Amino acid sequence: MNTNLNGRTAVITGGARGIGLAVARALASSGAKIALLDLLDTVADAADQVSTEFGVATLGQKLDVTDQDATEAAFAAIREHLGVPQVLLTAAGIEINGDSIDVTAADWRKVIDVNLTGTFFSVQSFGRGLLQAGLPGSAILVSSMSAEIVNVPQWAASYNSSKAAVAHLAKSLAVEWAAAGIRVNSIAPGYVLTDLTQQIIDREPALKDDWVARIPQGRMATPEDLAGLVGFLASDASDYLTGQQIVIDGGYTAI
Repeated sequence: MNTNLNGRTAVITGGARGIGLAVARALASSGAKIALLDLLDTVADAADQVSTEFGVATLGQKLDVTDQDATEAAFAAIREHLGVPQVLLTAAGIEINGDSIDVTAADWRKVIDVNLTGTFFSVQSFGRGLLQAGLPGSAILVSSMSAEIVNVPQWAASYNSSKAAVAHLAKSLAVEWAAAGIRVNSIAPGYVLTDLTQQIIDREPALKDDWVARIPQGRMATPEDLAGLVGFLASDASDYLTGQQIVIDGGYTAI
């Protein structure tokens, strides 16, 4: 099984920490050049750390993924410095929980804008670069098990809806771009112990025990638990796999 990524450029949105950074490190260990995009000021430092650790070329840029023009400019800069990206992971995302009757228009739009629209702008720029260069590639969109089930006890209609839309976006683009050799899949993680979920747990400490009690493997995932799946999807080992959503949740949705 060939999972070598030598010479390929991988772009990771939300790459300054959490799932994005863990996956970036794994892809770098397989030889990929790494571009990290994130709203956080630490993104350039994170890219430098990956470069130092794995000896690959990297680039870190601040980006608001909801800004279409800025996203296209970021991908143009990546093409200039690292070459045309052939791997994309869209890990930028937010969650705002609460009773649906209390959700404000601003909060609803913010979640949809970051999770769905931001994902689209990123994969749009990625696909455009590949089509112009006549190259194949693999986009991995981060959905969620919340795209397939309504997890409890917290309420998160906006998050659930946005992630379900991301899954169907992946299928739509997979069919549209299949003839060009561009594969698009989504991954659907369960509960992952990231900065985002830690913030939720800090506000409602009892949630973690509730979540873990529902996971057959008896623990939340770490960001590193997702790296192997993403590496497989990024590589030629999954060359005939496109338009799919793969759930990685410790068995949560199996019961």
